[in-house]
Amino acid sequence: MTTPLLPKLNALPANLPLEGVISIELQEGIPIFRASSIVQNRIEALLAKQQISSLNPEEEQELDSYEEIDDYLSFLNRLARNLLQNPNNQL
Repeated sequence: MTTPLLPKLNALPANLPLEGVISIELQEGIPIFRASSIVQNRIEALLAKQQISSLNPEEEQELDSYEEIDDYLSFLNRLARNLLQNPNNQL
């Protein structure tokens, strides 16, 4: 099995807090990484605003950055799940 490279994050949102951004939950003994409620609330606020009016360029970039972070966390979760469920396919 070839190890996929981690996706590269180009930037984090400027107003992203440095602590309390990610929560970790155990699901069937596997750590699952999720955006914290603070981050989820900000994403929901941006999406709600986007439905009413246009986001400014900074908000668009922030929302894009959150999408990249979500993709990254999803990748880590899949990788952890696959490694723990298939121990014979080690890196």
